[in-house]
Amino acid sequence: MGGKVSCTLGEVKNRADFIIYWGGNPAECHPRHFTKYTLTQKGKFVPNGRKGRTMVLVDIRETPSGRAADLFLQVRPGKDFEVLTALRALVKGQRVDQTLIAETGLTIEQLQDLADRMKSCRFGVIFFGMGISMTRGKHMNSAAILTLAAELNAFTKFVAMPMRGHGNVTGADVVMRWTTGYPFGVSLTRGYPRYNPGEFSTVDLLLRGDVDAAMILGADPGATMPQPAIDHLARIPTIVLDPKVTHTSRLAHVHITTAVTGISAPGTAYRMDEIPLPLRPALKSPYPTDEEVVRRIYQAAAKRRVPIAGSAN
Repeated sequence: MGGKVSCTLGEVKNRADFIIYWGGNPAECHPRHFTKYTLTQKGKFVPNGRKGRTMVLVDIRETPSGRAADLFLQVRPGKDFEVLTALRALVKGQRVDQTLIAETGLTIEQLQDLADRMKSCRFGVIFFGMGISMTRGKHMNSAAILTLAAELNAFTKFVAMPMRGHGNVTGADVVMRWTTGYPFGVSLTRGYPRYNPGEFSTVDLLLRGDVDAAMILGADPGATMPQPAIDHLARIPTIVLDPKVTHTSRLAHVHITTAVTGISAPGTAYRMDEIPLPLRPALKSPYPTDEEVVRRIYQAAAKRRVPIAGSAN
């Protein structure tokens, strides 16, 4: 299954940029992404703007983003990993079983055409959304996209970038990277960082019932996570720091209202391309900042800390 094709392989060689949106709907979820960053903006090496770019949408259903795409590929639900694995093989010139490809909802011709287009462009990028991480395969789908982008660099310049959902999620990843060496899915239970998405990711910990308390800052898992994970949050002591009432704060045991970062509290927000933006407050707020609340909780907990038997402290 697939959608329209507005340019041929020969034409794409004259286009500097090749853009793939996989498992995301930027037209509705990131409405400024097309006009501000990817499709219509003119640049030093892409002076013709949209005419110098090819855009491909890969998703399980056609969304409003498909109207801006040159090519739409409809993948069967839960088959993203198989499609990515086949693409990696085709990029390397290896043979792929056509019967296995048929199970993905695509054809070998469609995937070979996409592989040729990716290898022929001068610069390419894959933007992948929550449709990749919230379906069968989860973090392995993301790993396959990152590996595909890395392997394409043997032929051209290619990068991959996640399309973030909540504000400043990239900032949290950046901080985790410089403090632990890993962006997410990190466990510090042994006193040192261990990285294993699928085991230490928040949603997996909640689904398994491995946590007996939770503190949530700047997120609303009660609106996005699977119902079993939400049910576990409701069973355990949950603390929410948020400027407004959310789905999560409604089920939490404690909701602390905080000042809005960037409006009533200073801070740094990271764009999805990891560019830091210092924010200065424009308004005053009677509520404390997230940082102040966390510091006060830490100080109160330190006073009540009980030394572990046999430890030096």
